[in-house]
Amino acid sequence: MSRDVAVDRVDVAVAGGGLIGLGIAWRCAQRGLSVTVVDVAPGSGASYAAAGMLAPVAEAGYGEERLLELCRASLASFPAFVAELERETGLEVGLRTAGTCVVGFDADDMAALDLLHAFQRELGLSSERITAREVRRREPALTPRLRGALHVGGDHSVDARALHAALLAAAMSAGVRVVRAEATALEVRDGRAAGLELAGGDVVTAGTVVLALGARSAGLPGVPPLPVRPVKGQVLRLRDASGLLEGTVRALVRGRHVYLVPCAGDRLIVGATVEEQGFGDTVTAGGVHDLLRDAIEVVPGVAELELVEALARPRPGTPDNAPILGTSPLPGLVLACGHHRNGVLLTPVTADAITELVVTGALPEVARPFTLDRLER
Repeated sequence: MSRDVAVDRVDVAVAGGGLIGLGIAWRCAQRGLSVTVVDVAPGSGASYAAAGMLAPVAEAGYGEERLLELCRASLASFPAFVAELERETGLEVGLRTAGTCVVGFDADDMAALDLLHAFQRELGLSSERITAREVRRREPALTPRLRGALHVGGDHSVDARALHAALLAAAMSAGVRVVRAEATALEVRDGRAAGLELAGGDVVTAGTVVLALGARSAGLPGVPPLPVRPVKGQVLRLRDASGLLEGTVRALVRGRHVYLVPCAGDRLIVGATVEEQGFGDTVTAGGVHDLLRDAIEVVPGVAELELVEALARPRPGTPDNAPILGTSPLPGLVLACGHHRNGVLLTPVTADAITELVVTGALPEVARPFTLDRLER
């Protein structure tokens, strides 16, 4: 159960109770390790704002081929990961397998989609170029003013908040202790990480510390320098959207990006801005206006929905948009941060890889390209 202070030494202390931290904690506990998670408000960071897209093919980018392979590996494990969570907790996670449509409006948008499709085919990815008429058969709520689309049947989505609730329940059921306090510093003794200092003076001592604080990972005192920065994103949630969309819609609206993700029965998530503005959770009128303007242009029925939430959170960005996984220059400190826009998608593969490292001392091959030294080089 949760407790306010930690007094016992544990095998693993995890700084951060978002999706990544809880996934690692759950897997470590399943391997017989004693685990404590430290987070003043688990799931209130980027995990809370995430739209839950599981879309490695639709988001494939030039120069990010290794990241694509990591994302695809994680997506392949998602159905079993979700099934295990639902079986362990009795909670529904909201995995949707209706696929993703990527749509465009003008000639420049269509040229960009054609380039993306050619890149996907070059990599052997499954993606279908379809007409505006065909995409509207799949998603009748789309505007007839579309020019064309790609359909990626294997790109899915999940309810990120439901996923977090299930991970929290599963972790605690497996014996993970959740300390709802702020980690104020990394405890370092004799040249190695030895635990986490908490607000108020308590210390969680541990054989291994896992750093999973998202955008704030680089700011924890005692942590070696890390190239992790905050990238602000604003996102909207709307209600009464039941039946509006079957799957995820990603759109280029005259060069501007917007996505619409059905979620939790009657909710629709619209996102997201990308702002290099440091930390902060301020929602701006301009951000809301731009998201709604483009969402309504893509799906006119959005104008009739109730806007129930507008929020902003910092994503953890890195120089190459890929996570930092593995050991750190400080013995005893393991890194699981910098997941940028792929935190939800990469939860299963990160949890498995970091747990394997903690238990055996070896990082699985799929995660080896993402160690810190790639950025130091």
